[in-house]
Amino acid sequence: MTLATIAIAAALTVTPSARAMQPGEPVLLTITSDQPLSAVTVKAFHVETPAFMFDPANPRRWSALVGIDLDDKPGAYAVHVTAMSPQGPLEKYIQLYVAAKKFPTRRLSVDEAFVNPPESARARIEAESKETAAIFEAGAPSRLWTKFVRPVPQPANSAFGTRSVFNGQPRSAHSGADFLSPAGTPVKAAASGRVVLAKNLYYSGNTVIVDHGLGVFSLFAHLSRIDVAVGAAVTESDVVGLVGATGRVTGPHLHWTVRVGGARVDPLGVLAVLSRTPDRPAAPKPPE
Repeated sequence: MTLATIAIAAALTVTPSARAMQPGEPVLLTITSDQPLSAVTVKAFHVETPAFMFDPANPRRWSALVGIDLDDKPGAYAVHVTAMSPQGPLEKYIQLYVAAKKFPTRRLSVDEAFVNPPESARARIEAESKETAAIFEAGAPSRLWTKFVRPVPQPANSAFGTRSVFNGQPRSAHSGADFLSPAGTPVKAAASGRVVLAKNLYYSGNTVIVDHGLGVFSLFAHLSRIDVAVGAAVTESDVVGLVGATGRVTGPHLHWTVRVGGARVDPLGVLAVLSRTPDRPAAPKPPE
């Protein structure tokens, strides 16, 4: 695709930053201009999201977080940025080139009820699937987070995107990162936000979902205990529960999922692009 501009679009620059341009990776777009900007919007991967200022004192520099979904195919994807300036609207197109990535396969043995659920559980599973889908589609319209941190100190022990085979039967790809943390380890919110789900689910066990705003969500699964309630405001220092082995698991661990604009992305990639750095300071915590 050729670069499209309008009369004053040359003043708008869009710079992508990512751990890798591959399926399952978040991409931070930095949008700069020689004029103050307002109402900056980005459309990428068929999703439109508002941009934000990391530093409210610098309206010439904005950012937007977009996600390359786990199942997005290799190729070129258009990114369309629009903004308002004192002189009028600005518009810019760039391309992101997504490279191929081959994910590994893992074979696990679990309770047969979690592979082929009994008829009595199917209504519950369907209702929970609809509930979580609705949550991911109705996030807060403003940014609630300032930075992202690891929810537990232990390293991740299974790769995001791994294709799972449970009891010899292929299932959907692993859409999060697992941390082999001992049972009872406190799980901290990965970033500021608001709790939008805190309950036991059939597959993920005791589960907490935190809405970080602008289409960004964290899901923490298999907890032995939930320590927050729906509606609670949390920061990255707050404990949301304890590591456990509830739901479809082979042992105690934390499963952490992140969604960005509906895209399933690697939480470790989010940590890579949203850590606080000198040239990308964190914004003040928004009011509750």
